[in-house]
Amino acid sequence: MYRYQRLRDLREDKDLLQRDIAQLLATSERQYSRWETGFSEIPAHHLITLADYYNTSVDYILGRTNSK
Repeated sequence: MYRYQRLRDLREDKDLLQRDIAQLLATSERQYSRWETGFSEIPAHHLITLADYYNTSVDYILGRTNSK
């Protein structure tokens, strides 16, 4: 499993495309893909935005807890 598997899982649970989340974060689809696959580090402010969007915690996204 790659580092940010939960980013993908959360996105797919809402039937969203990488393009949709990239627009939410005002970034390119390619850059978001790099974050989602763990190829590059996602900035903390984007993690916070995603945690708020998915109504979960940053720790859950990072795999530090299994409790949403």
